[in-house]
Amino acid sequence: MATTTRREIDDFLALKRIAFVGVSVNPKALSRGLWHELEKRGYEVVPVTPKAAELDGTPCFARLQDVQPPVEGVLTITPPKVTEEVVKDCAELGIGHVWMYRGVGVGSVSPKAVDYCAANGISVVAGQCPYMFLPHTPFFHGLHGLAKRVTGSYPK
Repeated sequence: MATTTRREIDDFLALKRIAFVGVSVNPKALSRGLWHELEKRGYEVVPVTPKAAELDGTPCFARLQDVQPPVEGVLTITPPKVTEEVVKDCAELGIGHVWMYRGVGVGSVSPKAVDYCAANGISVVAGQCPYMFLPHTPFFHGLHGLAKRVTGSYPK
């Protein structure tokens, strides 16, 4: 499994229209906070979940194939087995950037999905939390980034 580089992170964050696969229907979930944070920062974030027709007044899509107009990248906050299917959808749709979320715990990363991305020309950010790389992030997320720097696991 390849190591994520800072360039892959910056390239993903330069995208303007992204799908957020697995965003929670629970308004207090971390994924909902991240979704709204990305929107506040000017991203057009399309929620993808089969569990809702809309979230906070924004239409949801059940699958990536239903999203119109198309997106430039996909952020997953799904179980690893689901991520393995999502990256296949990305390849089918010509989506060239995938971010597999991981803050704490298992996260969305699947080595099989990362390898699939590499084999299909999809740039992948595997196992990072987007909050750590957004400018002027809240203190806790900056602390998470500092801990990764100290341990040598911060992307170079």
